[in-house]
Amino acid sequence: MHQDVQDLRNFYYRSALGRAAQKVVRAQLMHMWPEAKGLSVCGYGFALPILRPYLRDARRVVALMPGPQGVMPWPAGMPNVSVLCEEVMWPLETGHVDRLVLMHGLETSDHAALLLDEAARVLGPGGKLMVIVPNRAGLWSRSEKTPFGHGRPYSSGQLESLLGRHGFITEQHATVLYQPPSQRRFWLRMGGVMEKAGRALPVLAGGVLMVEAAKRVQAPTGPGERIRARPLRVLEGLSPEPKPKPV
Repeated sequence: MHQDVQDLRNFYYRSALGRAAQKVVRAQLMHMWPEAKGLSVCGYGFALPILRPYLRDARRVVALMPGPQGVMPWPAGMPNVSVLCEEVMWPLETGHVDRLVLMHGLETSDHAALLLDEAARVLGPGGKLMVIVPNRAGLWSRSEKTPFGHGRPYSSGQLESLLGRHGFITEQHATVLYQPPSQRRFWLRMGGVMEKAGRALPVLAGGVLMVEAAKRVQAPTGPGERIRARPLRVLEGLSPEPKPKPV
């Protein structure tokens, strides 16, 4: 079940923990996708907090928000690019998106399979998908005080398997948000230190998985042009074939 857009906005824009989470996830996205000059960038769910860096250079930025969640105007002080849409019927042309971010969309969807099929439809040749979901092994999926504590959390294996069944090939992944989902000042101050320590120590589990995938391109199929060739017998043409003797 999708969360309410007001709750999402309050967390990311009006709480210290939400702003810290926004900063960490956005920094990792920029590391994996450093630029989008001339590209069409789309976010589904509630990807607003991490799409802002692409507004300057991207050819087009669209923020899709599912009906059960609700929509808010964004970005502030600029022409609105957010759109309210059906969960599995996006108002986008087939094959016209270059970069697609799913954040707070997949784990709360009741139609995950159809959602990924719709993502595959809108992505064009060479398009990339970034799926951001709560990590099943992390602390953030266990706290309902944050948006990552709602819906279905995933392990990296579960997410990669799900993407593979819907025509995607995983290319790279990352785990972020190693700090506890706490509003206490001590943990907020330790956020940067814990991010560095978490990536260096594999025994620690980050709260959020970020998986980049590409749409699998299949070889063209179809009837094509068929050529029927006469079978060639061994030594054919080297010597005349003996004629059958009359009985």
